[in-house]
Amino acid sequence: MNTDKKMKLSKRQLAVIEDLFDGEIEEQAVLDKYRVSRRLYNKWLADSNFAGEFDRRIDAAYRQSAVLIARYAPLAAAKLVQLTDSKNQETARKACLDIISMHASREARDDGRGTKDETEPAESPPQSELSDQTASQLLATLAEEKQRY
Repeated sequence: MNTDKKMKLSKRQLAVIEDLFDGEIEEQAVLDKYRVSRRLYNKWLADSNFAGEFDRRIDAAYRQSAVLIARYAPLAAAKLVQLTDSKNQETARKACLDIISMHASREARDDGRGTKDETEPAESPPQSELSDQTASQLLATLAEEKQRY
């Protein structure tokens, strides 16, 4: 028999978790709504069953956020590329820097996750999806900025 037998959460605990992650009202208002004292809430948080469900909800919320960001990343990238043609030099410069930092950030995440197989032979650098004209504009805008300073 398993000594780590998991106890089910009470309806009240589940209701508190639901309302906390619903995002409609703040934490204290949720506790007040269900007449849960701060002391009892802290006790629940120390309970592995409650904390486990709480953590699963947090993980799910982060996954949903990641999906949403991934879904709109191509649109955001396209908008940034359009902004490189802005008549406002500062806007164009910032768009260029954002494009470069997006690419660098993605590479850092890929390397940090260990998603690349260390046993595979070294690949050539990934090809940029920027057109030659856009890449030239990026470099020209950055060069202009460097000359100003």
